[in-house]
Amino acid sequence: MKRREFLAFASGGLLAASFSAQAQSKIPAIGYISPRSADAEAPLREPFLKSLQEAGFVAGRDFTLEYRYAQGRDTQLPELASELVRRQPAVLIATSNTAALAAKAATSTIPIVFAVGDDPVRQGLVASFNRPGGNATGVHVFTSRLGAKRLSLIRAVLPQPGLIAFLVDPNNVSTSIQIEEVQQAARSIDQPLLILRVTNEAEMEAAFATMVQERVRAVQFGATVLFQVMNDKLVELTARHRLPASYEWREAVVAGGLMSYNADRAGTSGQIGRYAAQILKGTAPGDLPVIQSANFLFAINLKTARTLGLEIPATLLAQADEVIE
Repeated sequence: MKRREFLAFASGGLLAASFSAQAQSKIPAIGYISPRSADAEAPLREPFLKSLQEAGFVAGRDFTLEYRYAQGRDTQLPELASELVRRQPAVLIATSNTAALAAKAATSTIPIVFAVGDDPVRQGLVASFNRPGGNATGVHVFTSRLGAKRLSLIRAVLPQPGLIAFLVDPNNVSTSIQIEEVQQAARSIDQPLLILRVTNEAEMEAAFATMVQERVRAVQFGATVLFQVMNDKLVELTARHRLPASYEWREAVVAGGLMSYNADRAGTSGQIGRYAAQILKGTAPGDLPVIQSANFLFAINLKTARTLGLEIPATLLAQADEVIE
């Protein structure tokens, strides 16, 4: 177990231990459910806790908190959500589509604050954006609809045109939409595209072997929690095969990946923390409108670009929100 993951696990365990003492302490409890690992969840968890603290709620003093991580296995989420619901927390936090749906299926009374990439109305999580009603609200993150933008960015760094691979998780509910969007964008610019489906690390290794055979020039990763959990593996594989790659989140770029484009993750998590604080103060979730993310972050790693022998166009650098030297 990595040191960071151990610390996250340990701190979660200490907070969870006080969960059973809720009746005596009279402080509210928060249940937190994620499809990721503790390590992969850190970029969302830390801004969430910070925003609660800024609102006057300090973990261990003003509320207790218990985490449930599915380690990239969505099939475990219903059971994990039910476990948390049986503990009767004051609010449930769900940081993905599947986690939010599992929480919603587990309770119609405990308030839920979510961060989801798909339309929460279409998924049945809320009645409407402005008036959610029911027991859920949160943030709609534009993440699964950014494939065309990511394709244009990775294509812009290639010195010569060539085949680009688009790797997707077939078990993700938005994959068919992502494929359709990226295919349409590729056709509009005559960009050849190779779609590869991956559900685990062994299939990821096989996908890279296929890319070598097909002489792929660059790779774009689709939006899915699975790839977030596999972040280090993806960065290692693209470096080993010297392939320029476009990722969903900036954490891959910090780890050595070439580029990423997505919504402001810290801003999203901060908002669900603020909503959790409002609920702890007595506001009904149905009275809090669902917020649609409006800020996007483009990150690029110049050190990786130099390693790959790529010259990043000045126009592209000018668009970047974060440049890693």
